Amino acid sequence: MKRLSEQYKQDIVPVLQKEFGYTNSLAVPRLDKVKINVGISKALKDDKYLEVMVKTLERITGQKPVKTISRKAISGFGIRQGMVVGLAVTLRRQRMYDFLEKLIRVALPRVRDFQGVPEYSVDEKGNLTIGFTEHLVFPEINSDEVEKLHGLEVTIVTTADNKTEGKKLFQLLGIPFREGKRTTKKKKRQGPPVKSKAADKSDETKE
Repeated sequence: MKRLSEQYKQDIVPVLQKEFGYTNSLAVPRLDKVKINVGISKALKDDKYLEVMVKTLERITGQKPVKTISRKAISGFGIRQGMVVGLAVTLRRQRMYDFLEKLIRVALPRVRDFQGVPEYSVDEKGNLTIGFTEHLVFPEINSDEVEKLHGLEVTIVTTADNKTEGKKLFQLLGIPFREGKRTTKKKKRQGPPVKSKAADKSDETKE
């Protein structure tokens, strides 16, 4: 199986160039960076959560996360100015491709009842955001060692001009999109959290 970076150069670029009429291969939509974010609302009351989240991102990305600092106080949420409110990692070049290979070929298939990524996850600028309610779907995480679960958000940023180009690029990279479903996100409705297959096995063991 080809590495994702090789697949893009050898197979995907010619297809995009032909479909969208680019005369210069350098103008073809490409991946720019991948951003992984974790909100740490739970860590505001439990310091162990912050430690778990930092270690999780380090394992998954191979890179130390940057702490996101609150610029102002929000009393309603118990947030003070200068408080750590999130963690973020930005991946580029080969690390970006390595992470996406793992995301597409390992992590997504491990999501329980996975039916594809919703089309509305691609924004009008051609970027894709995928949310995970549990970090267990990544192979670096051993479910037997996990004491605290948390979610994370992955944003894949491209140089595409619009949603159509961005979605086509993601499809060629191997990201499966949900078919026959709504293309716009519903408001106000929140479904049950999506668990990974690993979490199911962990629950059965506890019982």
